[in-house]
Amino acid sequence: MNAQDRLEAAGTPTLARTRDELAAALAVQGAHGLATAQPATGGRVGRLPARAVVMTMGALHAGHLALVAAAKASAQHVVVTIFVNPLQFGPDEDLDRYPRDLAGDLALLTGPGLLGAGDVVFAPTPDVVYADGDPVVRVSAGRFGEVLETVARPGHLDGVLTVVLKLLHLTRPDVAMFGQKDAQQVAAVRRMVRDLDVPVDVREVATVRDADGLALSSRNAYLSPAERTRALVLGRSVRAAHDAADGPGATPAHVRAAAHAVLAGADIELEYAELVDPATFEAVDDRFTGPAVLAVAARVGATRLIDNAWVMLGDPTAHPQTAPTTSAYTATERTEASR
Repeated sequence: MNAQDRLEAAGTPTLARTRDELAAALAVQGAHGLATAQPATGGRVGRLPARAVVMTMGALHAGHLALVAAAKASAQHVVVTIFVNPLQFGPDEDLDRYPRDLAGDLALLTGPGLLGAGDVVFAPTPDVVYADGDPVVRVSAGRFGEVLETVARPGHLDGVLTVVLKLLHLTRPDVAMFGQKDAQQVAAVRRMVRDLDVPVDVREVATVRDADGLALSSRNAYLSPAERTRALVLGRSVRAAHDAADGPGATPAHVRAAAHAVLAGADIELEYAELVDPATFEAVDDRFTGPAVLAVAARVGATRLIDNAWVMLGDPTAHPQTAPTTSAYTATERTEASR
């Protein structure tokens, strides 16, 4: 069955494993990409972008599906990539044991509001993405590679940006969706797109949390029941920071103190809990006003988890709206709606 026949099969996306299969599926998307009219501001008729991409490493959960649903609402066609990228794992990290379940992922991706006929799942192996082995030329994260996440994980963001740029070239989207939970990664992607003139609109989707407040992550599967209970302190700490920022006269010191008060004495190995400038991810001083991110990372047992919350310091009307329109701390009732 050729690419067009597969795209026209009832309700099922095309699975592409090679560059040639992906190119064929994208060509069919292009052939089927008649402009879709939609209501626009002021009664004018707008047009949906042709293609959106959602990049994942598989082991999908409701957070990934929220990205896919947002992509479906934003474009005529969607490409979901499933690729465990070896470049972003350090020598002592969990590349070999990272959860992989392509059949389960495909089942989750297909359905109302998610993928269907005309959409594509690109699930390559490393030799497809890196046809000549480890790439000689890679993307540098610059100053993003010197703070927070990359202090504990040297080279991590270089590996992320390298594969993101390659996948943007391979899938040629108009829109790329990313989750707010990986806030430093999204900021680095935005900067790469700006600095390297990549023609794509980067959009963020709010973090999805389980009913107990834990931010959804594929790595949550590693947690024992007792470890999961201990991990809940991360969500409580970013919620405390978010609430502190809403208080009268709140300063960066108040926000930091609120997060650290929750984390103090917790049975976790805290790596950082820092309030940072969302443009640089460098720590802000106590005179800072405007949007900021309270970012937290910790090990719970052998599992490393991250979380964050966007906060606004000072008068929000005095600052350009640079923060996402939805907070990275998502209320649990939104979680229930996304399931």
